[in-house]
Amino acid sequence: MTATLIWILVALVAIGLYLSWTAGRLDRLHARIDAARAALDAQLLRRASVAQELATSGVLDPAASIVLYEAAHAARQAEEEQREVAESELSQALRAVFAEPQQVEAVREAPGGVEAARELTEAVRRVPMARRFHNDAVRAARALRRHRKVRWFRLAGHAPFPMAFEMDDEPPAALVDRAA
Repeated sequence: MTATLIWILVALVAIGLYLSWTAGRLDRLHARIDAARAALDAQLLRRASVAQELATSGVLDPAASIVLYEAAHAARQAEEEQREVAESELSQALRAVFAEPQQVEAVREAPGGVEAARELTEAVRRVPMARRFHNDAVRAARALRRHRKVRWFRLAGHAPFPMAFEMDDEPPAALVDRAA
C-alpha cells in the first residue's frame, strides 16, 4: 500500500515537472515571438523611413517620389489590422520605382545618393529576414500549442494565439543585384 502511494506520488511529481517544463517552453516561445515582432517592426519602420527620406530628397523624378512617399507614409501610419497590406504596397512601390538599374544609378550619382542607396538596400534586405525569424517563432509556438497536453491543461494561459506576419517583402531586383 505504501509503495503504491509512493509510486503514484512520484508519477504525479514527474507529470507536474513535465507540464511545468512545457509551460516554460511555451512561455519562452511567446517571449521569442514578442522580441522577433519588435525587431520586425523596427526593420519595417526603418525601411519606410529610408524610403520616405529618399522620396523627399529630390533625387527621384516627381512621379516616383509621390508614389514612394505615399506608400511609405501609409506603411508608417497603418493601423495594426492594415499593416500587412500597407507594407506589401510599400514593397510594390519600391519595386516599381527601382525596376530599372538606371534609377538606382541616378540615385547613386546624386549628392549623398550612395549612402541613401546603401541604407535602402540594407533595409529591404533585412525585412525578409526579420519576417522569417518572426514567422518561424510563430510556427514553433503554434505547433506546441496544438498538442493535447497544452490544450487540456491550458498551459498557454491567456496568451493570444500567435499570428504570422504575411506580406510581400520581395526587394527590388535592381537594388539587390547591384549590392551583390
